[in-house]
Amino acid sequence: MHVPDGFFNAATSVSAGVVAAAGVAVCLRGAKRELDDRTAPMAGLVAAFIFAVQMLNFPVAAGTSGHLLGGALAAILVGPYTGVLCMAVVLLVQCVFFADGGVTALGINVLIMGVVTVLAGWGVFRLVTRAVRSRAGVSAGAFLAALVSVPVSALAFSALFAVGGTAPVDAAAVAAAMGGVHVLIGIGEALITTATVGAVLAVRPDLVYGARGLSAPLVLKGADGVTSTVAAPAAADRQAAGGVRPFLIGGIGVTLLLAGVVSFFASSDPDGLEAVAEDKGFLGQATDHPLGSWALADYGDVGGVPVGVAGLAGVGVTLLVAATIAYAARRRGSRTEV
Repeated sequence: MHVPDGFFNAATSVSAGVVAAAGVAVCLRGAKRELDDRTAPMAGLVAAFIFAVQMLNFPVAAGTSGHLLGGALAAILVGPYTGVLCMAVVLLVQCVFFADGGVTALGINVLIMGVVTVLAGWGVFRLVTRAVRSRAGVSAGAFLAALVSVPVSALAFSALFAVGGTAPVDAAAVAAAMGGVHVLIGIGEALITTATVGAVLAVRPDLVYGARGLSAPLVLKGADGVTSTVAAPAAADRQAAGGVRPFLIGGIGVTLLLAGVVSFFASSDPDGLEAVAEDKGFLGQATDHPLGSWALADYGDVGGVPVGVAGLAGVGVTLLVAATIAYAARRRGSRTEV
């Protein structure tokens, strides 16, 4: 759903950019409450993983593909504030290094693919997990959060396009088409998100932000019949003592495999936004990306770079930038606490 340059007028692009920048600024302040010595490197891994999986377009209808957005996944794994930062880094790297998403549309992309998906996904996830406080609730919440976040993002695009789109097309028709195809994409998003969250829960539940506080307390009964409750010595706490490095190494390995190998098998069909734009007659409004002639543009296709090589480069840059921002926010939070 990466919006190219040319779809929106200047006023809408600038306004969306201001809102997106304000949202990122708020999240920089809020992330310091979510980040610690384990979640800061986890934020880098989550951003890199989302970058890699976004390369893996999957078919959803005849001639149309979709890919993970990742906002709900990021919020569940590292928290909503940090999740927005992860999404902003992914979108920035894609725009600057791979000409994916317009420069003037960067604010719009951060807003609809980052802020909106995180807010919608996290809201649904919290509703579900408050009602069902268990691992099953986390899995159900992850599925529904991801499923809802994608069409909500598509409808946010449609609303902005109705206000500031550069083509005189019927806004209701665009909204119906965007909502319909992105419900299908949302099913794929939900499956990927649930599988990823489930995998992390199985190995390191302490690293799933959205699962914190779900361990039931132990009820102890003394010889005198008096009962008391204490916090459960969860397996997650025992795992935490062993450090996060082995998990991070394994996660980076999986991410590199996806970007460097699996990316060769991604669908080449146009994604949901591109298909709708072509069908509704406003695809021609897209203008050339200022960095469109750069060798890595279109994930290496412009310069003849194999997509897997471009993917590995993108994973490395995304991991470095996201981890640096997370550590900086963490240190700032530590100084504030002191």
